[in-house]
Amino acid sequence: MRPTKGGRRTLVLNAGSSSLKVSLVDPDDTIVQAETIEDWDGDYAGLDLPDWDHDVIGHRVVHGGSRFTGPAWIDDRVRADLAELAPFAPLHQPRSCAGIDAAARAYPDSPAFAAFDTSFHAGLPAVSRIYAVPQEWPVRRYGAHGLSHAYTARRAAELLDRDPRGLRVVTCHLGSGASLCSVDGGRSIDTTMGLTPLEGLVMSSRSGTVDPGMILWLQRHHGMGAAEVQEALEQESGLLALAGTGDMETVVRAAEAADEQATFALDVYVHRLAKEAVGMMAATRGTDAIVFTGGVGEHSPLVRSRVARALSWVGVHIDEDRNDRCRGDGVLSAHPGDVGALVVSTHEDVEVARHGRALEGTSREGGGAAR
Repeated sequence: MRPTKGGRRTLVLNAGSSSLKVSLVDPDDTIVQAETIEDWDGDYAGLDLPDWDHDVIGHRVVHGGSRFTGPAWIDDRVRADLAELAPFAPLHQPRSCAGIDAAARAYPDSPAFAAFDTSFHAGLPAVSRIYAVPQEWPVRRYGAHGLSHAYTARRAAELLDRDPRGLRVVTCHLGSGASLCSVDGGRSIDTTMGLTPLEGLVMSSRSGTVDPGMILWLQRHHGMGAAEVQEALEQESGLLALAGTGDMETVVRAAEAADEQATFALDVYVHRLAKEAVGMMAATRGTDAIVFTGGVGEHSPLVRSRVARALSWVGVHIDEDRNDRCRGDGVLSAHPGDVGALVVSTHEDVEVARHGRALEGTSREGGGAAR
């Protein structure tokens, strides 16, 4: 298998908190090959990458901070900068760096670039971006899952046969990590994650938004240190804290069997999601569609149904039979006049490859970036 003429074949590495997805994307966005390395411990030295012919390597990186507002070629300086951003995404950034190191070792002659989840949100309006804190503090809302939100919004426009430039959608990336994004004309207007991927929705093991005063209270009156609180909020909270498991499929099965703890956890999850979704709709003064993606969004008809019922008052209605039968991309709306309801199988690897094309013709010296 040889690289495609007339364009670059991209080997994409998507490092998660416990796995590594590897795919090969043709210039026409076709995924030629794909595999997932499960239960990866984050050690790059023992990582065995597939021997697939490619022209360039693209890495999905969660956090780009203020410097990386678009894709960038990876050199030693960029690699060091990415490592310094690890405190903003401690579950993911070190894994991305390990993937970069593994690919550099396996393919030392292949040019590599980074595509950032945060770059889709780099142009957030100031009212969405700024925290109401002392403005000399070096903080802002960066968001996350941007590669997924961008792909999902564009694919939704295709499914609805609409011009994406005139479409307002709320994209719901629901997986172990989860976030919503208000997209207007292909542009991120607001999103639920903030400085770090901890803000926003209830997630698998992450709390989502909590009262900051609660953290201060725990530190002052219960002697908890910053590291202890961080560990609890990121790895011991969310569905795991409420249901005893962070696996949504397990929670749903238990809820369907009338388990009270699982039912309550699902109630909390849907309540927070619906409430935040209305906020995303307000950011664009209404919405044309709500789109479900990510592991939970794509594979849990019950979650989609529960969210739609919670949003029925704003015009979201789904065809339950179509919802139950949906596999892959599809439109679930019950009536033509409803707010659209869709499912999209997200392809962050395709979005990474598209970002790489924006770098074609730019210098790789000094981590050249597309702006």
